[in-house]
Amino acid sequence: MKGLALGTLVAALSVGICTVPAVAVAQRESPLPVASRMHPDSSATTLQEPPGGKYKKVSTLVALPDFIPGLGTLYADPATLPTGPFLAYDRQGHLVSSIYMIPLKDMNAQKAFSGLRIARAPADHADIVFNAGHPGVAEPHYHITVWYVSAQHAAQLAK
Repeated sequence: MKGLALGTLVAALSVGICTVPAVAVAQRESPLPVASRMHPDSSATTLQEPPGGKYKKVSTLVALPDFIPGLGTLYADPATLPTGPFLAYDRQGHLVSSIYMIPLKDMNAQKAFSGLRIARAPADHADIVFNAGHPGVAEPHYHITVWYVSAQHAAQLAK
């Protein structure tokens, strides 16, 4: 059952990533006010930290460092926790990924996660990685990361 749930999630995420440009166009044309969108300035070529709006630096919300090796500097809207999105920035302040933390119990319960926002940046690749728990999300969960940078650039975040 867990394998089926994970396989379904991977397939759904793959379809979603293939439609990112269409989603981005739809979001640009959205009648929603700018403050309700993921990042307040979608016209910027390179999205910079801090993201503004309701997003707070995660290190001010839970016991985590400002820069997490392998992920970057994280920001999240506290109202969306634990799912996210968490916006991750490299050491130069450029947006590198959107991360979702999906509790294993919710996946096993076949809970739907619809309408998850992503930044208005082209997706390069995605990772789905199990995590046994950490400060802020203590229970077992999966990190679903939509990367806006190459795998090589993402690997540099580990340094």
